[in-house]
Amino acid sequence: MKYNLQFTLYSLLFLLLTSCYNQERNCKDFKTGKFKSEIEVDGKKLVSTFERNDSIQIETFEGITDSYEIRWTNDCEYIIKNSKPKNMAEKKALQVKILTTSKKSYTFEYNFVGEAIKQKGIVYKLD
Repeated sequence: MKYNLQFTLYSLLFLLLTSCYNQERNCKDFKTGKFKSEIEVDGKKLVSTFERNDSIQIETFEGITDSYEIRWTNDCEYIIKNSKPKNMAEKKALQVKILTTSKKSYTFEYNFVGEAIKQKGIVYKLD
């Protein structure tokens, strides 16, 4: 009897504690607007700015501006690919998943479609 009560109490406590960590994601807030993205590659921080609507993103990185097509697979995930790739590397599409959101930013993970290696970054909404 004592064991069942302890088990029940521990189970209830576990459920209460884990439910606190289910963070709500408001991904729809980031489908359009002006943004700044930060990722780290080989210990170097890379920053780009971009503006996007639901299906197109115009991005500037190190003084070069490119356009990208976006296809949302659900509210928090999308596939992005260069609209006018100039080489084989630019032809590869990226899969992006928004992990967490706040009022003015979101963290994300991304990988090339078909590849397992994932990296993370953060995006800040500018407008």
